[in-house]
Amino acid sequence: MGTFSIWHWLVVLAVVLVLFGGKGKISSLMGDFGKGLKSFKKGIKDDEAIADNKSEFSAESPDSDATKEEDKKTAEQA
Repeated sequence: MGTFSIWHWLVVLAVVLVLFGGKGKISSLMGDFGKGLKSFKKGIKDDEAIADNKSEFSAESPDSDATKEEDKKTAEQA
């Protein structure tokens, strides 16, 4: 009972061949799933990069507190 017989291994081999082997529909579906997952991960990375760029620009924006104070001083002098 503790070991697998030849029939168990043949069933496992048949399942693996059906899922991943040949030019079957299931194998192409698995390939499409992999491509979709890769595209999803790339999209997530791109979104994070865009968010990082936006945060960098907001930190360097000319509307900072120091600029606002300088504008007030210039307006008072005029």
